[in-house]
Amino acid sequence: MKKVDVVLGLQWGDEGKGKVVDVLTPDYEIVARFQGGPNAGHSLHFDGDSFVLHTVPSGIFRDKTDNIIGNGVVIDPVILMDEISQIETKGIDVKAKLKIAKRANLILPTHRILDAANEAAKGKSKIGSTLKGIGPAYTDKAARHGLRMGDVLLPDFKERYEHLKKAHLVQIESLGYKDFDITEYEAKWFECVKTLAGFDIVDNEVLVNKEVEAGKAILAEGAQGSLLDVDFGTYPFVTSSNTLCAGVCTGLGIAPSRVGEVFGIFKAYCTRVGSGPFPTELFDEDGEKLRQIGHEFGATTGRPRRTGWLDMVALKYAVMMNGATKLIMMKSDVMNDFDTIKVCVGYEMDGKTIDWFPYEAKDDNIKPVYKEFKGWKSDVSKCRSYDELPQELKDYIKFIETETGAPVTIVSVGPDRSETIFR
Repeated sequence: MKKVDVVLGLQWGDEGKGKVVDVLTPDYEIVARFQGGPNAGHSLHFDGDSFVLHTVPSGIFRDKTDNIIGNGVVIDPVILMDEISQIETKGIDVKAKLKIAKRANLILPTHRILDAANEAAKGKSKIGSTLKGIGPAYTDKAARHGLRMGDVLLPDFKERYEHLKKAHLVQIESLGYKDFDITEYEAKWFECVKTLAGFDIVDNEVLVNKEVEAGKAILAEGAQGSLLDVDFGTYPFVTSSNTLCAGVCTGLGIAPSRVGEVFGIFKAYCTRVGSGPFPTELFDEDGEKLRQIGHEFGATTGRPRRTGWLDMVALKYAVMMNGATKLIMMKSDVMNDFDTIKVCVGYEMDGKTIDWFPYEAKDDNIKPVYKEFKGWKSDVSKCRSYDELPQELKDYIKFIETETGAPVTIVSVGPDRSETIFR
């Protein structure tokens, strides 16, 4: 019996999961998303084209790979259909290659308004939501009010929708939020629901387990990053789902014993979008250099990402929490021109130095302790084997492996599929 391998981010998202899944999928027959929603932005670059996937799994462009949107995902039908239409311009028969879980919750037009209303009400305490309605949709799921994909097949779906919409409008009014009109979006939403009702809407937990029993190679694709996990991330500045490996079990309906390799992805440095603690954040020329060379602007929002040095304390925490068995380092090429590279190896907090990720992590109570490395000062984007990499980069990788206890098995030296080194 095969096991379900997992690929997920070890930082605050934007690690490069889309490229990695695309690169790995030739070895897999099924790719499945297990959490998150259209707040994800998985960028793929190949054959001179670029795509950003928000809900559809990143295996969609591979000929022999089927794709599943799992029950742990929240779906906005408008965003999903727009995405499907763009993929179809490449000649991909998405309908034939994509299955959608009946138990996946829907994002209603009023969820988006609620998201904006909640952020506005928070003022300076806002969390930096993508305003896609993700949080309110997961709130309704937990409160047992939500609508799910399987509901679109029921004869009373419209009545269920109107009932939930009415409840949302009461909440929005209570927040004093008035500047909105969902009429146009709502009409498009129902059109897209009708189209999606013709797709293969499945009991994904039954399907996935049958495919595992049949020996199919399955890759579970995570969204966001480990430090945004609703339980173990930098709460409350987190997403609304479990982004850790444990989320695979509830987001696809498989037992823990069926999880195989866990591929943990991280950048050679750190980035973060939105509010929340970021101990190694840089506000100087180095930070701006990382942002510009790395094109660090949100794939979903377009917002400039906050940038900083690699945080080994946080990385070790994420490796531990996920049980990562193999590490994948992205964007090493972005650091080609630095004389000195720093890595945070501890935090000074309340007069003590600690080497673990604390519950009460805040930017104003943590000072990073750095170890310095000599930069490689060479263009690694043309390298295609590990032996070709400069010794300084190899030393950097070796240090990461020693600290985390996990091997770095893939090194990315550019955005394209071909710019990938397998060890």
